[in-house]
Amino acid sequence: MSRSLDELTALAAKVSDIYADIYRIERDADWFLFKLQEELGELTAEHLRLTQRGRTKDRSEAEIAEAREDEAADLLAFLLLYARHAGIDLDAALERKWFGYLSEKP
Repeated sequence: MSRSLDELTALAAKVSDIYADIYRIERDADWFLFKLQEELGELTAEHLRLTQRGRTKDRSEAEIAEAREDEAADLLAFLLLYARHAGIDLDAALERKWFGYLSEKP
């Protein structure tokens, strides 16, 4: 299944709204950034486990690989949410910062 950044952002925002309502969380710019940092830490921990540089906590390699995928999804979702909250157009930023190199002559 393939979705645009806008579609992914809208879906992530719905989930985030549900989470915030249930747990009565006030989300501000700091909260979005700190959650992004937290998720990067969790992804790092699963990567270290998968590469035999962290405790596996008696989980199989397949379980750790799935946890790493889940943490990568969390990180992406929070990046989308952070950008949305901060008014960052990720499409435009990618075009400017990354994809411009594709049209440059060597």
